[in-house]
Amino acid sequence: MIRRAAILAAGTVLAMGSPVAAQDHSMHGMPMPKAPAKPKPAAPQQETKPDADKPADAAPMDHGGMDHGAMPAMQAAGTALEAGDAPAPAPPTDHYADRFFPAAEMERSRKISMREMGGRPLGSVLFNLAEFQPRKGRDAYRWEGEGWFGGDVNRLTVKSEGEGLVRGGIESAEVQLLYSRAIDPYFNLQAGVRHDFRPGPARTYATLGFEGLAPYMFEVEGAAFLSTRGELLGRLGGYYDQRINQRLILQPRAEFNLSAQDMPAQRIGAGLTSAEIGLRLRYEIARRFAPYVGLSWEAKAGRTADYARADGEKPSALGLVAGVRFWF
Repeated sequence: MIRRAAILAAGTVLAMGSPVAAQDHSMHGMPMPKAPAKPKPAAPQQETKPDADKPADAAPMDHGGMDHGAMPAMQAAGTALEAGDAPAPAPPTDHYADRFFPAAEMERSRKISMREMGGRPLGSVLFNLAEFQPRKGRDAYRWEGEGWFGGDVNRLTVKSEGEGLVRGGIESAEVQLLYSRAIDPYFNLQAGVRHDFRPGPARTYATLGFEGLAPYMFEVEGAAFLSTRGELLGRLGGYYDQRINQRLILQPRAEFNLSAQDMPAQRIGAGLTSAEIGLRLRYEIARRFAPYVGLSWEAKAGRTADYARADGEKPSALGLVAGVRFWF
């Protein structure tokens, strides 16, 4: 029994070893052919079905016989719509923060914010002219300025202008106290009183005028003055600041004065009483302070010129001016 099992095991070993010995490895360096690549499957094509509800394409329309000029005009649309006159919607009154914080505290906070962002009153003083005018034996000076206090809409305005001789005192001087109200973003309507200190006798006038920024950046102003004696005067003026560079500015200006009647005591005649045309070049050392030099031509007209000649004065004069423009 044991002998038979040993013979069977030896036979099994010989059967397993014979195929390994018979293998030939001499051809291992030979390149093997590559397996053919599998073709990629074609993309599935979606089968489309004709829409039963969609009619077949119609033949192109012939527009040759249509009269397009007889068609009615199309209504305005888009940005071509006419401007409406509907009132603006009311501002909201339900403040969201009031839902979480005391309403009184939030109302106080809103008022503080409005005041800090433009609601508080401000003020400014500007002297557009403060100059010396050298003349032969009659050196003169002149000033023109205004100051205001208030907000963007309502202001209290004070204006003053005048002139005089260095050795002869003040020849003319006036002060205006005005209430100024903005009627649009560029113009203010003004009303108040004007008082003339010189020449005498003194006069007080009711004043109604305007001032503002006209198109092309022209500063203009005008006013009508009615005295306590029924005398009516008018004034119209303006100037333009032409920047040559960031510091150098050329300012042409003009002013015209009118009267509806003769006023012999003030040496004023009816019609155009006087005109002033000037050209001044200033250099802004700082935005608030700018010395200038220029030319100024002043002339009296009509009966006012006659009064000047009767007083031994020249009705017109052209001269150099030098001064400073400042504001604070």
